[in-house]
Amino acid sequence: MTTKSSANPKLDPQPPSNTEKDPDEWVSGDDPMTGAQASYLKTLAEEAREPHAFSEHLTKAEASKRIDVLRAKLKLYDGPPHPA
Repeated sequence: MTTKSSANPKLDPQPPSNTEKDPDEWVSGDDPMTGAQASYLKTLAEEAREPHAFSEHLTKAEASKRIDVLRAKLKLYDGPPHPA
């Protein structure tokens, strides 16, 4: 017999997620942005006509926040952006 307290967490329709952590809390957030981030951010900045949004000297966390803001501006997803 299974009780609610011993239910399988894999079957939880809304399991807690560690993939939605705030970039400011990332352990590697102060590392330089990745090549993939740089490429994507540059593309988004060009599409949004905001070339100043791209800088080669961003951290992973800064790049992630700018990507989220530009994606929201371009309406590429429904979630709220990180405050810039």
